[in-house]
Amino acid sequence: MIVVGTDVVERFFAARAGHRGIKAARAQYDAWRAIVENAQWKTPEDVRRSHPQASIFKGSRVVFNIKANDYRLIALLHYKSGVMLIRFFGTHREYDGIDAETV
Repeated sequence: MIVVGTDVVERFFAARAGHRGIKAARAQYDAWRAIVENAQWKTPEDVRRSHPQASIFKGSRVVFNIKANDYRLIALLHYKSGVMLIRFFGTHREYDGIDAETV
């Protein structure tokens, strides 16, 4: 997959540099990104095989748990072209304050 919108995640990490657990979150995100960039997902079922804990939403949106569900990442997938657009990255608490289907 081609991953775009990584600036969303980079801004999150830059704003929280030095916070407790942020280095572990960064490491988990980097590992997630390496998997995604090497994936060739064509369907939501392909995503589920790689990430069983991912939540599949309507409108080709997927919510990934990062760092044991401490953080959430919402992405819009265009399966046909192999492009993933990151729409949100934040803490579980921040995620609870948004609508994953419209962000």
